[in-house]
Amino acid sequence: MAYQIKKAAVLGSGVMGSGIAAHLANIGIPVLLLDIVPNKLTEQEEAKGLTVEHPQVRNKFAATAVEKLLKQKPAPLASKKNLSLIEVGNFEDDLEKLKDVDWIIEVIVENLDIKKSLYEKIDAVRKPGTIVSSNTSGISIEAMAEGRSEDFQKHFLGTHFFNPPRYLKLLEVIPTKKTDPEVLSFMLNFGEDRLGKGVVIAKDTPNFIANRIGTYGLLITLREMEKRGYSIGEVDSVTGTLIGRPKSATFRTLDVVGLDTFMHVAKNAYDKTEGEEQKVFELPAFMKKMIDNGWLGAKSKQGFYLKEGREILELDPETFEYGPMKKLKTPSIEMAKQQKGLANKVKTLVYANDRTGEILWSILSPTLRYSAELTGEIADDIVAIDNAMKWGFGWQQGPFEIWDAIGVAKSVEKMKEENEEIPAFVQQMLENGFETFYKEEDGDLYFYDGEGYKPVTVNEKAIDLKLYKKKHGVIKKNSGASLIDLGDGIALLEFHSQSNAIGLDIIQMINFAIDEVEKNYKGLVIGNQGKNFCVGANLGMILMEAQDDNIFELDYTIRSFQNAMMKIKYCRKPVVAAPFQMTLGGGAEVCLPAAHIQASMETYIGLVEVGVGLIPGGAGNVNLYTKHLKGLPNGVHVDYQYVANKVFETIAMAKVSTSAEEAKENNFLDFADGISVNPDHLIYDAKQAALALYEAGYTAPKKEKIPVTGDSGYATLLLGAEGMYLSGYISEHDLKIAKKLAFVLSGGKVPYGTLVDEQYMLDLEREAFLSLVQEPKSQQRMQHMLLKGKPLRN
Repeated sequence: MAYQIKKAAVLGSGVMGSGIAAHLANIGIPVLLLDIVPNKLTEQEEAKGLTVEHPQVRNKFAATAVEKLLKQKPAPLASKKNLSLIEVGNFEDDLEKLKDVDWIIEVIVENLDIKKSLYEKIDAVRKPGTIVSSNTSGISIEAMAEGRSEDFQKHFLGTHFFNPPRYLKLLEVIPTKKTDPEVLSFMLNFGEDRLGKGVVIAKDTPNFIANRIGTYGLLITLREMEKRGYSIGEVDSVTGTLIGRPKSATFRTLDVVGLDTFMHVAKNAYDKTEGEEQKVFELPAFMKKMIDNGWLGAKSKQGFYLKEGREILELDPETFEYGPMKKLKTPSIEMAKQQKGLANKVKTLVYANDRTGEILWSILSPTLRYSAELTGEIADDIVAIDNAMKWGFGWQQGPFEIWDAIGVAKSVEKMKEENEEIPAFVQQMLENGFETFYKEEDGDLYFYDGEGYKPVTVNEKAIDLKLYKKKHGVIKKNSGASLIDLGDGIALLEFHSQSNAIGLDIIQMINFAIDEVEKNYKGLVIGNQGKNFCVGANLGMILMEAQDDNIFELDYTIRSFQNAMMKIKYCRKPVVAAPFQMTLGGGAEVCLPAAHIQASMETYIGLVEVGVGLIPGGAGNVNLYTKHLKGLPNGVHVDYQYVANKVFETIAMAKVSTSAEEAKENNFLDFADGISVNPDHLIYDAKQAALALYEAGYTAPKKEKIPVTGDSGYATLLLGAEGMYLSGYISEHDLKIAKKLAFVLSGGKVPYGTLVDEQYMLDLEREAFLSLVQEPKSQQRMQHMLLKGKPLRN
């Protein structure tokens, strides 16, 4: 049968349950959120004269969880409006409503008997064909389904989300022996396409994939730290970004997760394993003592770290006192920093004959061997294990990719010297003459499956640009950008400068790309797969030219930037921008003139130039203003002042959207622009949008005059800014910037409602930008941002 999920129910409204409900609401699915009925009243409820029978009391747990969604950080909701899609209730009064949903997700307490008793009630009310899943992090899925009806068992499986569900990519799907293959196939596609997740099939084993290996790796790290006399700060200084792991490294991660939560996950593995493996899952004595003390990490404001004023102190596990944070400083760290690429960095560190090499080898060696021993037991292949660790724990390389990076043969030799047992899977691979777990041929990726190499299966929507370029080459490239043929008549302009910052090299490539596309292609996508879409213009270059008084040079650069943006806007073929993550300043300016924006759900877009003492210089002011105007219905009286105020506030306050949905609310995106929930599908979705526009007979917009607010509008904008200055909210220099911005947005010294040329507005913007760039205080702000990475208020 063809499955569809139009409505869902989440049973259990704790942090995880409410987070899953929020994520479903983010993608437009109405959700019923249920929890238990409280058995007694609070003092406040008694004071209000409520009884335990009152709906307000009976639905309290779910209702409170929904209220908390608005306060939680990072925000579980992509827009506060999504809250209206969540309906609350309880297990006693509202289970009947489950007959109207297509997917029921159970997220209650980790106790098999309690879960089974709830499933019995669900089985009695669900309609046949409704999918039921558990978000358990380790209880047997087979055991949960025992005793249920045949239809229930056919439609039952594990769906293990990682916290927070909106942001963490991994979804482990765990079928039982009786799960209908059609249900499994549907959930895999739904998980990737609609939920936007990286989906792996896990086997029904303790803690599944990511938590099994992740917990093992963390506990090995604790054991080796104690055994070898390292401090908490020293370990964190080398187990984070240095080796391609999250910035939170080992102990900060544990503080964020919560030591009590980690204890439950470790205990689950401990109870279900034996021998040497089981010993690893026993928490060290000092960690048990921390839990007894209530030092649980971030939630109790004290764990492995303690913040005192501005200083962060680390715990000494022997004395249980906090002291200054220590960091490892060794020759290998300096050598690794000189290396290109993560693989070379890790290789340099792991084999180093110093304290960094010692701790990293002692952690990685057992974790790699453990991962290989579990291949086939916890997942069908190494790809699922690597992906689970990358998507669930934020590792840049999975265990087998790390193993390839450090050299399988070389590392195995070292393990044998240390009398370690080599997993048969690895030994056999080397004996068969294969040296790596992965190999690449003509832009296609293959993995070792125990016998030989098999192609890594990839969804056609997940375009990997690095591999794609190896296979198809590039049309043209320079130091800042490349033009690539994406196939089907669509070209892609990829930025790849430092932080994707825009300089003359990228501007040059934009001009070339538009000319090439107008002649030979159906459309253009502007996108990339860097860490962020683009963090703005090359600030270092701007500051250097400004300090050298090269204003003629800067004038040329800003003119070129504006002209390139106009080429995007008036290109005869559709240009689609595909922003994601940080899309700031110049990055936002590249998106605004595009015919269509296809944004990743996690797009943080804003014109933030005031933070460095400037205003947008790449047509950002005029394009945001006209985007606001374009969204207004024809024939309706428009208050241009209201529009100017909104745009002024957005730019002057350097507002950055916290999601693509919020970017729609801030008018960076309009109603026709698209949002991709799965970031891996962004380039594909943008390509489809460009093709659709071309097929629909796209024509470039006509150059039209722009209505402005003029003198009176300028005075109105200034009133607000001066009020903020007099109240002490902004500095004198902020006021100066605000005046320049107000002058540009109001169209200068003309009467209200005057229609002006776009070029006239661009000239005003450029003049304002160039005058601000020469201001000493603006230069101080730019310098501060370059050195410290945060704005200076002067």
